[in-house]
Amino acid sequence: MARILKTPASLPLWTYKAFLLVAAAIWGLGTVVIKSTVDAFPPAWIVGVRFTAAGIILGVVMLPRIRKHLDAEHLCKGSVLGVMVFLAYWSNSTGLTDTTASNSSFLTSLYCVIIPFLGWALRGPRPTRFNLAAAMVCVAGVECVSFAGADGFSLRFGDLVTLLSALFLSFHVVYTAKFAPGSDMTLLTVIQFLVAGLLGLAAGLALEPMPNFAALGADTWTSLAYLAVFASCVALLLQNLAVAHVDPAPASLFLATESVFGVLFSVLFLGELLTAPLFAGFALIFAGIVVSEYLPQRAARKAGAAGSGSAQVEAAEARLEAQAAPTTVRPLPDDADPLSN
Repeated sequence: MARILKTPASLPLWTYKAFLLVAAAIWGLGTVVIKSTVDAFPPAWIVGVRFTAAGIILGVVMLPRIRKHLDAEHLCKGSVLGVMVFLAYWSNSTGLTDTTASNSSFLTSLYCVIIPFLGWALRGPRPTRFNLAAAMVCVAGVECVSFAGADGFSLRFGDLVTLLSALFLSFHVVYTAKFAPGSDMTLLTVIQFLVAGLLGLAAGLALEPMPNFAALGADTWTSLAYLAVFASCVALLLQNLAVAHVDPAPASLFLATESVFGVLFSVLFLGELLTAPLFAGFALIFAGIVVSEYLPQRAARKAGAAGSGSAQVEAAEARLEAQAAPTTVRPLPDDADPLSN
């Protein structure tokens, strides 16, 4: 794995975009895996085993780097992020005991839309018109999901807890961005994995029945291994490799397909059915994510390109004016020209 971290930047751009799609697919399948496991293995225990194992694996691989950068500040920041990871994934896994994997995939993805407003509440930048539009579209999508049941408007307990997990994920993203400058992100990741895992084990011991590990089937152990190795370590590695080479706008769009993969795998492997209201709700939520994540960065990129073009036009006009200037203007001596050296 250490060699993979040194993947050369000479790989084609489509390779890094493929990394993002694979990461999104791994996380989308992870929702299905949790749904199929949560009946045999309680939610807090899933979080505990998953992140403790992931933290140990990543910690062993990156041990020299951890020894070099470990200090009290990283421990403090990583612990705070670890609490948020625990709360987000515990509530998400708990929600899957009372909702479908399809609902969970799209309701969890609402964190993308919550983040701008949460950041604003914490004295960050004001949400843009894209964020406001995305919020309204996503609210309409959640309403469609709510009306998809046979009893009219209703959000199940699992749906509400899943929405809570989206809020915790939003806090995690906001504070990760706050703690990132000057920090070693690999070290922060290892610490937060271990903290989330230990909290999961503690919550499992205190609040949930002890799983009968000896009686667990091979399918449950395989699911736990998938969550620890692929849905935590491998997907995170692919994302980190890719975002260093792919522009933020398309990167966010590729990662947003996690919810689409979640629904696709739910239909394929769990036999879940998509009704018309559910399909409309999922489509609106995904559209809201695109509006919130992709369009603002695309607009900023266009504005930057337009600004660069304007600057070039202004420079050309200045050159023309200089050529038409009177000959009485005294030219600069050679040592005053910054390009003469």
